[in-house]
Amino acid sequence: MEHRPLWQEVLRILTSIAVVLLGVGSTQAGTYHVAPNGNDANSGTKDKPFASLERARDEIRRRRASGPLPAGGMTVELSGGVYKLSRPFELTAADSGTENAPIVYRARRGETARLVGGRVVTRWKQVTDPAILKRMDPAARGKVWQADLKALGITDLTGIGNAGVYQSDPGLELFFQDRPMTLARYPNSGYIHIASALDAGGARKTGRVSIPDGKFICDDPRLARWAGEKGIWLHGFWVWDWADQRIPLGSVDATAHTISLAPRPGHTYTIRTGQWFYAENVLPELDSPREWYLDRDTSILYFWPPASLSSGKAVVSVVRDLLRLNDVSNVTLRGLLIEAGRGSAVVVKGGGNVRVVACTIRNMGNWAVRVHGGTKHGVVGCDIYQTGQGGIHLEGGDRKTLTPAGHYADNNHIHHTARWDPVYQQAIALFGVGNRATHNLIDHVPHVAIGFSGNEQRIEYNEIHAAVFQSNDAGAIYTSPPDETWSMRGHKIRFNYLHDIHGFKGKGCIGVYLDDCFSSAEISGNIFYDVATAILIGGGRDNIMTNNMFINCGRAFSIDARGLGWAKGVGVFATKELMDLNYKQPPWSVRYPELLNILEDEPLAPKGNVMARNICWGGHWGSTQDKARPHVKFEDNLIGVDPLFAGKPPADFRLKPDSPVRKLDFRPIPFEKIGLYKSNDRASWPAKRTRKQRD
Repeated sequence: MEHRPLWQEVLRILTSIAVVLLGVGSTQAGTYHVAPNGNDANSGTKDKPFASLERARDEIRRRRASGPLPAGGMTVELSGGVYKLSRPFELTAADSGTENAPIVYRARRGETARLVGGRVVTRWKQVTDPAILKRMDPAARGKVWQADLKALGITDLTGIGNAGVYQSDPGLELFFQDRPMTLARYPNSGYIHIASALDAGGARKTGRVSIPDGKFICDDPRLARWAGEKGIWLHGFWVWDWADQRIPLGSVDATAHTISLAPRPGHTYTIRTGQWFYAENVLPELDSPREWYLDRDTSILYFWPPASLSSGKAVVSVVRDLLRLNDVSNVTLRGLLIEAGRGSAVVVKGGGNVRVVACTIRNMGNWAVRVHGGTKHGVVGCDIYQTGQGGIHLEGGDRKTLTPAGHYADNNHIHHTARWDPVYQQAIALFGVGNRATHNLIDHVPHVAIGFSGNEQRIEYNEIHAAVFQSNDAGAIYTSPPDETWSMRGHKIRFNYLHDIHGFKGKGCIGVYLDDCFSSAEISGNIFYDVATAILIGGGRDNIMTNNMFINCGRAFSIDARGLGWAKGVGVFATKELMDLNYKQPPWSVRYPELLNILEDEPLAPKGNVMARNICWGGHWGSTQDKARPHVKFEDNLIGVDPLFAGKPPADFRLKPDSPVRKLDFRPIPFEKIGLYKSNDRASWPAKRTRKQRD
């Protein structure tokens, strides 16, 4: 038997221990792999991947239950391909990571992992049924195809639902070549107008009318086509251009040119002569490429494709809320393409530090990401487009204790949203306390780009353009209702670039809009270029507007005293809210001492507003209501004097060294830092840009 020197034996033992430890580490810390051609009976290695996210989730859950996760956490890597979700992918508290051992679900580098909430429609055949062809527009005959969804196993054919003011749910939708198709409608674009509203006796009225059946005159001859059709909806702006609603059609009298809305027990419809609407879900109006109609009695889908059906896939949305995370912490979704579902793509409730990073989210019925509660959830570097409603909804924090949630939306490109519900579906919504939207590019959104309320939200370094083109009485950055009050304080709206914002039919809208006595926002260091009205202060207090550029704007600002007039009712619920928040006790009394005596200081008067060290060039300065003027401090503004730009706006907003604003302590605006920035956490780079108002 050979005897080794002692030192060699010790080295052999230490080496053996190291090999064992390395083996244990590689086993415990590694990555689980998932692939469309995998098998859930596999071990989850790169060579033998799982087939489903659920299998990888359950394996991590099993390991987590048996002991702490390895340092560095766990990763689930998805290879490129399509993952057809038959139900939502759900994570619970049992699927959480830790701060030092997070869990990441990510696409393999350089590959596209598509999480799809829809089903591909196949077995198409041209429409030949004489009864159906008779109902169709002559232009559609020979061009429309049909497929039986029930025969394909698609049985949930739910259509339009939850219809209310500002919102409804589209239910099942059709996508082709990765774009949303149009539910058959008339007119194909734009609106029909209400010729006359009718009162209960059938008399024509020039103004508003409120009656249970919402009857009105419409002179368009196309009404005759709708008689006898089922399931028609009318989507209209029935009274105001900022309040839309979908209402089922009741009946059509083509001879009298009369439309009646479907009666609802105990409900009264209010409509106004001259307002506008369109009809949808109408088979006889399937008369152009991209349009579709679903007969829910027969489960037959009718479709006029814009290109050969062989040139792309037709997909109908099936699954609602594709990824659901309840009370989950320290989990990241990275680099995924999430699409073609009902509801929202990602819904987060409770938990902490859930991050959606560098994902592309498109073709969803409602929102891209919705966060409710929890702390420090973030959406970073995502591309979001073609959603039926909004983009990113961040809600959290405790107003009574002023505890911030710390949610954030950073470096996202959000565009062409609210295609189904066109108003009050924000590209980014901040609710609660202490959340932020920073460095985002938002464009081609029909209404609000960033909506906020609550306390101490930060809206900084965002670029916004081609927004608020569906309405006029709204803002690109807007205090989203309901019930704005004096207590919604401490907001920072800084270093944003808003441009090319004109309103519905060019009638005007607002860049930053503080509605109905909303108070205490710092609006500073922003650039407004070619905006109808840059800032509107709607009767609020303590708003500081400094160091902004207003270039080629219709008006730099408008400040009113609505609380002393038509909006005095704000005082009732605003006072109650102060009491409910214990505003004379910490933390409110410490954080906002200016509120301590507000009820004894004409609370509805717009006191404490400041307009200082701003530049106004190439447009009008603004307007201040007579009752508001004594309460506004104007100081050191450069109005109608050439500020001497180094280049020509909008290409260059830098100021020459001899600019006259240098004497006013105007500070350079960091234009180069505004908007998206290059990062490994971006879904795409560079972002595609366009200055067109609408497609």
